[in-house]
Amino acid sequence: MRNLPKDWKWVKLEEVCDIISGKNQSKVINENGIYPIYGSSGIFGYANEYLCNEGTTVVGRKGTINSPLYVSTKFWNVDTAFGLSPKDCYHKKLLYYFCLGFNFHKLDKSTTIPSLAKRDLLNIDIPLPPIHVQSTIVSKIEELFSELDNGIENLRLAKQQLKTYRQAVLQWAFEGRLTNKNVKEGELPEGWKITSIGEVASVGTGATPLKSNYEYYGGKIAWVTSGALNEEYVREATDYVTEKAIKETNLTVYPKYTLLVAMYGEGKTRGKCSELLIEACTNQAIAAIHFDNQQVIVKKYLKYFLVKNYIGVRKKSSGGVQPNLNLGIIKKLQFPLAPFDEQSLIVQEIENRLSVADKMEESITQSLQQAKALRQSILKKAFEGRLI
Repeated sequence: MRNLPKDWKWVKLEEVCDIISGKNQSKVINENGIYPIYGSSGIFGYANEYLCNEGTTVVGRKGTINSPLYVSTKFWNVDTAFGLSPKDCYHKKLLYYFCLGFNFHKLDKSTTIPSLAKRDLLNIDIPLPPIHVQSTIVSKIEELFSELDNGIENLRLAKQQLKTYRQAVLQWAFEGRLTNKNVKEGELPEGWKITSIGEVASVGTGATPLKSNYEYYGGKIAWVTSGALNEEYVREATDYVTEKAIKETNLTVYPKYTLLVAMYGEGKTRGKCSELLIEACTNQAIAAIHFDNQQVIVKKYLKYFLVKNYIGVRKKSSGGVQPNLNLGIIKKLQFPLAPFDEQSLIVQEIENRLSVADKMEESITQSLQQAKALRQSILKKAFEGRLI
């Protein structure tokens, strides 16, 4: 056990707080209630009765057990959450900050849903500083956390601005503004024209061979489904089919760098565009865009257009309960076509700018991770007596 400053001592958690077990809220929940009903993830509803007083810390008993919440009002806690109510010898906020820095997972003995036992909580060792020091520690923690939170907010704002910048780069690209200095609002640069995917590329699809025919599966030919299109590139397949499947079904093997668009799929998959980095065939939920005349369009030019217009592509879906895209819709999708040589310059300009944005975002992500570690470091020092 770590050494503590003079006048500090180690005690058990049961010496500094009472633990209030939660109760099922079904009989007290009331939309006009004045007291919040808390679980480990936040407010569930309201009631006119309460179990815990102000300044109690909520710790999950089941499920989310490592995300304590400080509640400044009276409240009811549900049966999957404990309320840790400090005694007079311990500052309310200091107990919360101790819980925030404590790893409750090490007390979890369950094999399925994470769970905590009240007796294990009561037996936790906790530093007890002199009462007159506790307020000073809390003030210092909150001062440092405030500075840290401001920094985190600025980092998150910068991350959001990078997302906006990426979209702006792609918008400028297809308005001609990345490669033309003077472009009039609503007009395309000289030499550009509006065309459709079907005019510059061939659009095909695939099929799903009968699952009952074992001779169709387990071969060496990659078979891609729409779920793979949630990534920017398709680098591998989870399923493989045989030469027999290719000969006897509507499957087509598409070459590397074919663009794939999800015509339907779960969640946000529909409308996603990805690029094949392997030879593969697809199921019928994918439109495969491949190029016969390499001197008309640069593949990545069209790919960036489809990525930029993901939402617009999705909105073109048709059908009833579950609207989908189809090959006809994909073929008719219109886009601004720049002269061939200019397309290469546009792609290069996009990639240069997005590369810089990616590096900046990576740096921001690292800083956010460091901020999380710094928060834990502040708490560690606080309860070792090294913060003041």
